[in-house]
Parts: sequence; C-alpha cells; structure tokens
Amino acid sequence: MSATIASSQHSIPGAYWQWQEQPIYYVKAGKRKSQRPPLLLIHGFGASTDHWRKNIVGLSQDFEVWAIDLLGFGRSAKPNWQYSGNLWRDQLYDFVTEVICQPVVLAGNSLGGYASLCLAAERPSSAAGLVLVNSAGPFTEIKPQPQPDPFRKLWGDAVLSILRQPWANYLVFQYARQPWVIRQTLEKVYLDKSAVTDQLVEEIYRPSCDPGAVQVFASVFSTPQGEKVDALLLKLTCPLLMLWGEGDPWMNSRERGAKFRQFYPQLTEHYLQAGHCPHDEVPDKVNALLAEWISSKVAIS
Repeated sequence: MSATIASSQHSIPGAYWQWQEQPIYYVKAGKRKSQRPPLLLIHGFGASTDHWRKNIVGLSQDFEVWAIDLLGFGRSAKPNWQYSGNLWRDQLYDFVTEVICQPVVLAGNSLGGYASLCLAAERPSSAAGLVLVNSAGPFTEIKPQPQPDPFRKLWGDAVLSILRQPWANYLVFQYARQPWVIRQTLEKVYLDKSAVTDQLVEEIYRPSCDPGAVQVFASVFSTPQGEKVDALLLKLTCPLLMLWGEGDPWMNSRERGAKFRQFYPQLTEHYLQAGHCPHDEVPDKVNALLAEWISSKVAIS
C-alpha cells in the first residue's frame, strides 16, 4: 500500500511496513549519500510524518530522509495496546535495522524526542547521532517535594481516578480533537500564528477520527512514566544536538536545556525564536542547523 503527504508545492510518496502484524506508515525522500548518514524524523504527540513535510523537502536535497508514524499516531495502526517509550523504541529499532539497514541520525520533537532518546541510549548501534527538538520526558526529581495539603491531595487523587475512567477519557478526547480546539492549542504553542494553517489543523484532526484513536489517547496518559531522561543520557554515546524553541509555553526551554547539559555536557545546543515545534515554525533555520551539525559532528561509519 502507498499514500502521499501533500504540501503546497510537493508530494512526498509514502508506504507501509508491517511491524508486529500492524501497518506502520513511513515516507522516504532523497538519495543515500556515502558521506552522510540517513535521517529519521520522529513526530510528537498527536502529530505524524505530515508535521515534518517542510523538513523532508528541505533536507532531502542533501540527505536520504525518512520519517515514520509511531504506532498509535498518524496513518499507522492504533491497536488497543499499552503505549510507552519502550514500545516506540522497539518499533524504531526494528525499522532502522530492517528497513533503513544503516545507523541513522534520529531527530525527534516532543514525545518523538523522548522515543528517539530511548532508542539512541538503549540501542546505540542504530544511532549515528541524535537531534532533540523541544524534547519531552521526565527527569529524576532531586529536590524533596513538599508534602501536599491533605485535602488537595485527596481531591487530586479523586480527579485522577475519574480521568482514568474510559468514559472520562472519551469525553476529554472528543473535546480535544475538535478542529477549533486543535487550532486554539496550536496558536498557544506557536509564536508565529500564521504557521497554524488549515492544512496543519487537518493533519492533526484526521488521525483522531481513526478507530482506536481514543484508546491510544487514554493509554498514553495512563501508562506509568518510563526511564528518566537523566538515566538515558548517562547511557548515551552518540553526538547530541539540542534545538529549543524559546517561546514554548509547555516547558521552560532554558531551564530544561540546563538539565540536559548537566548530564551530557558535550552536547551542542541552539535556542530559536519559536514555540514548541520549531521544525515546523522555522524550518529553514532548523534544517540549516541540523545539516551543519551533522557535517561537523557526526562520523560516518
């Protein structure tokens, strides 16, 4: 089977790969270069390969570029499984070894950044380099947390208990997937509101209509947190590039960047005038920084 990612100027052909009896969607553009590793782009929560369309087009002139829909998102299957960083790590590892057949530079945004870090740290043979774009994932809490007010704790536990109920997840999901809510959310996390187009809203809305999408939503928010980012960084051996949108309202980029530097001081980092998704908001800058870093920091095996 095949499908196509359309943009205003380009069409990027896609295909499906079977993984654990589930169809996984991916796209490929550009030709393999003997002096440059392939790139594998991994989207964030609720997004898909579509979110990388500007980067695929821009980078494929100089690199072989792949992008993949994580299981549960985009055009990939949405089985009623327990979703976690380990699941996506294994999916990505098998894709690199079975389909690409060569170590890659991984580039992940948000949740995709965490999945990419899990892969690079725990399956190092698959990663020639790692690029994290406003990456998600928990750090170990070092400071002791103050004891919450007993009433607030009781209330908070009650709210969490309700939110774990299938009917509550269904209602929250039905609200969150409305196109006007998607647009409103994107406009909060993009500094350049003009980048929030009808096409972008549709690309995020469309997969939410697939069978199983609500179960994926519920699983992601109910699954226990995976390996801590600091523990993963201590295992990491490949070059690391951090790209941060400084205007991200979901995370303090400077503060979070300092944590990454603490555990992996040899990283390279850049802060951009963008929100949570700089690869989509300022793609030309991200593409240029990524290409320059690979040329100077990533060794070809």
